[in-house]
Amino acid sequence: MASGEPNTKKMREDQTISEGMLLGMGNPLLDVAAVVTKEFLDKYELLPDNAILADAKHKDIFEDMHQFTEVEFTPGGATQNTLRTAQWMTGSPEFATLFFGCIAKDRHGDIMTKAMKEGSVKTVYQINGSNSEPTGTCAVCITGNNRSLVANLASANCFTKAHLDDKANWAHVERAKLVYTAEAEAFSEAQGFGTKDVKEIALKAASLPKHNSKRSRTVVITQGAEPTIIVEGGKLTEYAIIPIEKEKIVDTNGAGDAFVGGYLSQLMLERSTEQCVRAANYVANLIIQRHGCTFTEKCVYE
Repeated sequence: MASGEPNTKKMREDQTISEGMLLGMGNPLLDVAAVVTKEFLDKYELLPDNAILADAKHKDIFEDMHQFTEVEFTPGGATQNTLRTAQWMTGSPEFATLFFGCIAKDRHGDIMTKAMKEGSVKTVYQINGSNSEPTGTCAVCITGNNRSLVANLASANCFTKAHLDDKANWAHVERAKLVYTAEAEAFSEAQGFGTKDVKEIALKAASLPKHNSKRSRTVVITQGAEPTIIVEGGKLTEYAIIPIEKEKIVDTNGAGDAFVGGYLSQLMLERSTEQCVRAANYVANLIIQRHGCTFTEKCVYE
């Protein structure tokens, strides 16, 4: 272990991780991944390295993926990826993370529910009763080093407030110490900030009014290969990522979700911002060297 780096094993001993302390809400998707042929891409009019939302011509693609050998199923969607990462990083035997979303009662829903449980993330899925909307899926069509992604949100779009209003479900929200959702696109435009400068956006977001005036807002903005920008206590700091050779990069999908998961895992342990970023960089660096948002059996981060 490098000098000055946090000993996560010691943290796990010192800090109490409680069940459901990190709660997430978002669109649950099951990634259905397989090595496919050029003919398969042509059939569905897909490009070798692209990401699109499914339309009418893709309605059979998710079942069609099952024809290939070694089809891999991985729970996906930004928030689920983040919670799976945080749970893995804490190494807690408890279901320290809990996820709200909507799925259907079908084969893909059953596969995702089982996989989330195996990853020790508690799910409180709303079950969509509509037969017309299946569990949300993302076809991951692999050809060589390229991945063509086709997402069908389907039941993921059917989550309702009524599910949260249920007394037993709302109890999970009240028990949580941290709540996370990844649905924050075009935040600057929605807030009328009038700028595309990332640093200016971060500072403006941090200064927005908040209910708890005793604690300043912390804003974290990732920029891929560029430094992460964090505004805390009104001060902006840049944190460099971990450099990596291009040849070692396998798949960048899910890296941002993993970064957030690593950050939140240390926030759950009440660590400093610097330690949160260090863990976030570690797991993001790990994920881009693997296919999809997948992990080793145990986290060895120290």
